[in-house]
Order: sequence, then C-alpha cells, then structure tokens
Amino acid sequence: MFEQTANTRSRVETLRTRIPVLREMLRECTLCPRECRIDRLDGQTGFCGLGAGAVLARALPHFGEEPPISGTAGAGTLFLSSCNLRCPFCQNYRISRERVGEPIDRETLAGRMLELALKGCHNIELVTPTPQLPAVLEALLAACDWGLNLPLVYNCGGYEEADVIALLDGIVDVWLPDFKYGNEEDALACSAPADYPEHALASIGEMIRQAGERLRTAGGIARRGVIIRHLVLPGRVQNSLDAVRLISELSKKVPLSLMAQYTPTPAVAVDPLLGRRVTREEYETVVDLALDLGFENLFIQDVDEQNLVPDFDREEPFTWE
Repeated sequence: MFEQTANTRSRVETLRTRIPVLREMLRECTLCPRECRIDRLDGQTGFCGLGAGAVLARALPHFGEEPPISGTAGAGTLFLSSCNLRCPFCQNYRISRERVGEPIDRETLAGRMLELALKGCHNIELVTPTPQLPAVLEALLAACDWGLNLPLVYNCGGYEEADVIALLDGIVDVWLPDFKYGNEEDALACSAPADYPEHALASIGEMIRQAGERLRTAGGIARRGVIIRHLVLPGRVQNSLDAVRLISELSKKVPLSLMAQYTPTPAVAVDPLLGRRVTREEYETVVDLALDLGFENLFIQDVDEQNLVPDFDREEPFTWE
C-alpha cells in the first residue's frame, strides 16, 4: 500500500494536470450543477457554504457500505462536510446539512488517508467530495507522493456536472453515486433541483464510460467499476420505479444497490410521508421491477426497524457496525 506502482505514478501525473483546472473553477464556481459562480478563492461562499479548503467531519474504517466496498477490513472513509443537495431526510444530516467538521490542511488530510491504509482498509472512500474537490485532490496527491496506492472510491449524491466527472478520469477507480430521484416532481418535493434526473443520468453515464459496466474485483473487493445506489423513500414508490427505469436505460449490467434503510430524521419526523419507515411491500415492489427489467447484479437489504442514523457526536458514529 506504500509502493509507487505504475498505476500510482499515472494517477500522480493526472492529478498534477487536473488539480489546477479544478482549482481555477473555484474562481467562478461551477464544480456542480448549481453553478453558484462566486469566487471561492476570494472567500465567497455559495450553496455549499464552503471556501477553497477542505473540511473533514470524520475519517474511519467504515463497514456499512456494500460488501465489495467495505469487505472485511472496512472502507477507509473520509466524511467530508456539506453537500450540494442537503436532502431533509439525509441520515448524515449532521455533516451534510449542519456542516459539522473542522478545516484540515493538505498534509494532515493526506496523513489521515495514510493512517486508514495502515489500519488495513481496502480503499480510500471520499464521501460528498465534489464541493471541496480541488483541496481533497491536493491531499490525495500528497498521499500518493508518499506511496499510497489503494483504490479511490467516489461516493456522491448523483447531482454532478458530467464535465467535472470527466476530469476525474484516471483518478477515481470505483464510483459509488446515488440516483435519488427519478422524476422532477419528487426531486422538487424533497428539496432537490428539478433537473436532478437529467444531471444524474449524464454524470453517471460518464462514470460508466470511464470504469465500465461490470464491477471488477480482487478477492471480493472492488478494484474498478460503478455501483449505483437508490434509497427507497416511504410513500414515494413511483419515484423509485421511475429511477430504476432510468438507470436501466444507462445499463442493466452495472450493479444496482436498492436500499431499504431509510430512517426518519428530526427534520422530517412529522412529515406525513417521510416521517415513517419504508414498508416491505413498497421495497419489494421496487426490487421486483429491477428483476423484471433484467438487472444482472442487485444488492438488496432487509426491511426492518433498525435505526441507521449515525451519531457524529460520538467517536464511533456507526454503533451498529
């Protein structure tokens, strides 16, 4: 994990080329489809509320991802603060909506990546990295210069700019995007932009172009590919059916992870739909459609009442792992 392989050297060269391009985009920020067009290099802040530096909430081995990501030793997960969606039901709302986290410099963040590697993690997983992409990649470059050569996992909400995703070709190994909303109506009802489905389709299509349709593994651990996630929301089965149909138009060979883990957060506790759990019937309706459409590789979950909202005020936020 600390040997400069040919793949690492290639990634380093790509990072050196792409980081200046991404950093310049902060001058009139267009890193994501919101295109706030403010000068983050001059201290201005847009929707994400971030400046030009990295803000880290937590770095830890994470065992709650799909089996090819978490494996037996955990994903080396960096939970980065803020998000360009901030869905009201987000289980990581302390990070995404309340922006819990501390500014962290390049060398310290690189050191956290190396610490996760030393703990035996299978990869380095970036959670919601897009709003602070240049700073995070600068830390990755430093870690690679010091010999880090683990696969890089990009865990994002799907509301991405395809042109920005294209700049990550040769840097990201495994893409882990959400496809949250299958239609404009449900996107708007859940506080997302109406153009969410359009941008999710384009950006995930670019991810598939880069990494291929089939997940490549070694010893059961993802080395390259895409896993698309969709969280089934209570009372919004049609949204899920629309999302699964759109994903099927991209590919039926890409692994699809259908999640039943929805747990109401305080922000939606009294909402007539989002204030309850997903029922088994709702979830199985979505799984049945995915099977009928011919998806070749599905990850599914049990439908239960387990509370899966992490507590980021604790040292170990994922107490059920």
